Amino acid sequence: MSRSRFTRRFPATIAVVGLALAVAACGGGASSSSQDTTGAAAELKPNADLTKQSLQVTVWDGYLPKELADKVKATLKVKDMTITLHDTNEIAMTKLTAPGDSGIDVAFVSGQYAQALNAMGLLEPIHPELIPNLANLYPEATQLSYDKGNKYSVPYTWGTTGICYRKDLVKKVPDSWNDLLKPPAWADKKVTMMTTERWLALPALKVLGFSVNTDKDEEIEQARKLLLEQKPHLLTYDDTTFGERLQSGEAVMVEAWDGWCPTTDPKGNIGFANPKEGSDLWVDTMVIMKSSKNKEAAHALINYILSPEIHSWAAENINYKVPNKAAMERVKIPKGSLLGITPDKLLDGESIIDLGPASTKYTRLSADIQAAK
Repeated sequence: MSRSRFTRRFPATIAVVGLALAVAACGGGASSSSQDTTGAAAELKPNADLTKQSLQVTVWDGYLPKELADKVKATLKVKDMTITLHDTNEIAMTKLTAPGDSGIDVAFVSGQYAQALNAMGLLEPIHPELIPNLANLYPEATQLSYDKGNKYSVPYTWGTTGICYRKDLVKKVPDSWNDLLKPPAWADKKVTMMTTERWLALPALKVLGFSVNTDKDEEIEQARKLLLEQKPHLLTYDDTTFGERLQSGEAVMVEAWDGWCPTTDPKGNIGFANPKEGSDLWVDTMVIMKSSKNKEAAHALINYILSPEIHSWAAENINYKVPNKAAMERVKIPKGSLLGITPDKLLDGESIIDLGPASTKYTRLSADIQAAK
């Protein structure tokens, strides 16, 4: 499992300000609802001649099989398929919200970014009749708060955030975010936190009993104080190499996305805990741009990706769960892997949604915490 496949999903140092600014500039909604604002759907032809259509996709590096484009051309008979890469959601948003036609037909973005694009009227509604493989998804995959019913996005991967820890170096199995926020003496300066804005705030917000999507100044301020009190007791902030710090013994507990916690380490000494105060549910999605001139081919591509033999590749190769029941049934889950977390357990987490202009409050929070002495 290559680390390069994972360092693309969320940036360690790039602020998530682009989303909020893009939404604000384009008149996007500041509410946290997932209301569909795309307007009328295009009239699409179920039996369209795909040999006259080409596809351009933007996705994170390593998120799709390398041979996918060739397979799609051979199977769907599209004229051509080009895959371009984006390192972060912010780079994808820059591509997709720039003036003029981006040329992108299908984009892979995280759920709250799909919500923002929809609020800007940039997404084509999903036509279920063109994606019969939607039937392969778990029922829970239609209950995602940023897009209930998958009206404008189709989930590709999903997961949660928790505490990744060294079983042999902790004196107590962590079960609370307070184990990171107020580490015991034996863990002092041996814990790490992430700085990606919504995930930096998550542990403090959950301990305080607040929503991970709060936009209330007084609640964010309480979280800020708690994070400032924590800072002197941290080893460091780390969004990408925390697993390696655990494996080396430099850290004993870290905040981690489940797919990044190396629980399948051959030594068998790394565990993952779901804090009792609750956590999040993050989702990476596939969306079709309203500007696409190849909408039938775009739907056909998503349908192809949802086939069990294709979608299972993601779980087997990038260690992320996929919300596809038929695909997950094909996956041989390694000992210690977190791929076995069930959909109902994932839905215990709170979906991260777009906050519109209020997202800048989390940008400021992250900047303040990192700048503090």
